[in-house]
Amino acid sequence: MSTPPSDDKHLWVSWDEYNRLVERLALKVYESGWKFDMVLCLARGGVRPGDVFSRIFDVPLAILSTSSYRADKGTVQGDLDIAKYMTMTRGPLSGKILLVDDLADSGVTLMKVVDHVKANFEGVTEVKTAVIWTKGSSAFKPDYQMQELPHNPWIHQPFEDYDGIRPHQLAAWIKKGEAAK
Repeated sequence: MSTPPSDDKHLWVSWDEYNRLVERLALKVYESGWKFDMVLCLARGGVRPGDVFSRIFDVPLAILSTSSYRADKGTVQGDLDIAKYMTMTRGPLSGKILLVDDLADSGVTLMKVVDHVKANFEGVTEVKTAVIWTKGSSAFKPDYQMQELPHNPWIHQPFEDYDGIRPHQLAAWIKKGEAAK
């Protein structure tokens, strides 16, 4: 399926475009020459790019859940919640950390998580951030980004299709997708 045309208010992203942006972001980090010890991704939006980064750079992946977009099917930002615990497979969070998320919207999440990591993980020596998109409204400037969006559009990411699907609807949804091929 093709995506609708984008404009100043809406950025529509296909799976192929999304994947290329994540790969190009990884290349940008690599070409910077900065070496890191772990990837810390923010769930939910940073999980997909974080997984790709962990695989490409062959470093451990840590996942920290944060949430501020809960109201109105995840379209209205509220107070930021940072999970008490982090998921990771190898030892504590330490060394140089690349914090990965999908976007810097207001910038509050990235600012608060960077501060949280520095304040609560004494083994962390440096934190840099990488996002696919930075909106013009962001008060935080990530170290690495793919696209700066001065008009602050709502970004329609390809996986958001799942936000409106419930288990009892899957058979019809899969059938519709197969018919579209």
